[in-house]
Amino acid sequence: MAAAFETEEMPPRHVRALRLWLSFVALLIVAMILVGGATRLTDSGLSITEWQPIVGAIPPLSDADWQEAFDAYKQIPEYSQVNQGMDLQGFKSIYWWEWAHRFLGRFIGLVFFVPFVAFWLAGYIPRPLLPRLLGLFVLGGLQGALGWYMVKSGLVDRIDVSQYRLAAHFGVAVLIFGYTLWLILGLGRTERQGAVARTPAIVAGIILLLVFLQLLAGALVAGIDGGMGFNTWPLMNGAVIPAGLGAAEPWYLNLFENPLTVQFDHRILGYAVVLTAVLQALWLARKPDAAGLRASATALALLSLLQVVLGIWTLLSFVPIELGLAHQAGAIAVFAAALYHFWRCVAGEAAARRQTAASA
Repeated sequence: MAAAFETEEMPPRHVRALRLWLSFVALLIVAMILVGGATRLTDSGLSITEWQPIVGAIPPLSDADWQEAFDAYKQIPEYSQVNQGMDLQGFKSIYWWEWAHRFLGRFIGLVFFVPFVAFWLAGYIPRPLLPRLLGLFVLGGLQGALGWYMVKSGLVDRIDVSQYRLAAHFGVAVLIFGYTLWLILGLGRTERQGAVARTPAIVAGIILLLVFLQLLAGALVAGIDGGMGFNTWPLMNGAVIPAGLGAAEPWYLNLFENPLTVQFDHRILGYAVVLTAVLQALWLARKPDAAGLRASATALALLSLLQVVLGIWTLLSFVPIELGLAHQAGAIAVFAAALYHFWRCVAGEAAARRQTAASA
């Protein structure tokens, strides 16, 4: 992935405008991820049983519209097996979460596309950046389709959505957020990427991958309500390595469908992220030529530690919605910190060294 756009120097006002726009888009993506988390925690994701990308932006406006939406919900297994007897007011409380999640997706598309056209016509977007921005827009559209693919999994034979599709939907959302951040970081940088500190970049890349895998593991935990059981720490089910990790057959299903194993994997990945982030920060603190990387490495280590503490607190409290959302927000913050540190390793630090050498 290119770290900068090899083009003529962009006017500072163009850089500022594009950064402000994409930063707002990134914040909206984070908001959508969190609203999606609230939708999951409140079991609201199946309250809208059809996908209407355009007219679906308008919620029910009359009593008849509300009753029609409620009647459609009554046809799916979640209502008959979980929410039998729910009244219209209770349905509205879950409907609004799902509607808000979908509305945010449409709003992000609008906030992206309209300024994109305006900036393009005004000449603010350099040619190398154009396909990257178009790619980001296409990814957003595909993410909406993936979201509906996820919802469909819970409308016929299940009382909730598939944890596989949930993890895929969440993972793509994180990747879109990360890609947006990468574009923001690369704006206004005209130098070609030169030699980088290879070992720090490899280490930073491994940690970024670990963080992403940890986020996917967290989505699997949420998808099977794995955080509602085994609510003890540091022991799990009374042991450091609990019995029953391989109870499902074939063995690989334990990684995705056994609540004990899925939560155990999430814990182990969390420990791995903290350990590697802390060791990286200590290593770079002793590395004479890595002064420009120490701040981002330290921030990543501290955020990782705070995230583990928050995760333990959330688990011991049986995942209340407030702590669940805080834990999800913390995960996004750790991912952003890991991505920024990786970028510093492959782009920012390399540029700083070149500038220092040029001025010497």
